[in-house]
Amino acid sequence: MPVEPVVWKPSINKGYVADYSRNSLLNRSTKLSMGNFSGPEAAIVLPSGDVIATSHEGWLVKYNKGLGQAVPWVELGGRPLGLDVGADGNIWVANAYLGLQKVDMSGNVSLVLDEVEGTAIKYADDVAWAANGKLYLSDATMRFPAQEWGGTYPASILDIVEHDTTGRIIEFDPKSRQAKIIKADLSFANGVAASLSDDYILVNETGEYRVWKIWIEGERKGESEVILDALPGFPDNIARGLNRNFWLGIVSPRSKAMDDLAGKPFLRKVMMRLPSFMQPEAKHYGMVIEIGEDGAVLSNLQSPNGELFTTTGVAETDESLFITSLTAPFLARLSKADLKDPSLKSKGAESK
Repeated sequence: MPVEPVVWKPSINKGYVADYSRNSLLNRSTKLSMGNFSGPEAAIVLPSGDVIATSHEGWLVKYNKGLGQAVPWVELGGRPLGLDVGADGNIWVANAYLGLQKVDMSGNVSLVLDEVEGTAIKYADDVAWAANGKLYLSDATMRFPAQEWGGTYPASILDIVEHDTTGRIIEFDPKSRQAKIIKADLSFANGVAASLSDDYILVNETGEYRVWKIWIEGERKGESEVILDALPGFPDNIARGLNRNFWLGIVSPRSKAMDDLAGKPFLRKVMMRLPSFMQPEAKHYGMVIEIGEDGAVLSNLQSPNGELFTTTGVAETDESLFITSLTAPFLARLSKADLKDPSLKSKGAESK
């Protein structure tokens, strides 16, 4: 087996209580067809009102402002995951197979970064443009490159079962074209989001069920701390929303079996020799949360019956939340007006 599991200690899983109380608010969403595409892992809303989403098939797809069916826009190749729009007007893409790509508004594509400090980028996962003009890219794992291990999902399972800590965060300056590692030793480094100011970024560490704050400017530059821990599921993408807050997607609930075997690496290796249907896999349970700059949970939206599933994140506008997914054949749109509490202060609110 390729995995060499290590001993680790998971945080306590309190489940869907308190800030994470079960509700069905995500089921109020409208499903926007992706046509022949699937897996809108990330989405962005352009100033024009058009929505751009990544796809499993290696394309960026576009929904016009009227939000009809998605149409193919730009073929990127590989497996594009994270997206952000820079102050330079370009779209920046974390492509798991290729590295960091740039797409201009005419649809021209260029590969900008595929190595850092003499090492190849193995699993580019998410990207954020910061106010300081730099890009921050997560390289999820050095152990299990997505393309070499059957795709992003199979590679992520191997990495999480092994619980290696080779994930890292890369800072890239588009002007000087210099790149450096600013945070290492992460267990599957995933979502990245930049603050409205230029002083910090937030990073999801999927394998540890937590969110980091990393200071990139100011007196605390280079420091980092966990601001949200013991999540009830595996955090995926994170994106800045409105009013300085952030939206984070929970792609699947935590696995009790995986947590119970955290101190038993041999049994985890045996588990990966079992038939595929007996191995760990993502459960169909949708969940996204809104958090403040200090990690406080402000909103909690769920789909316990799996009507929305493998939820990876949110792109927010004044009127809507666009809910992304690792595997779904649709992008979900949730109108804020359809929520019971229009202010989105929906922690623990039950949909009737």
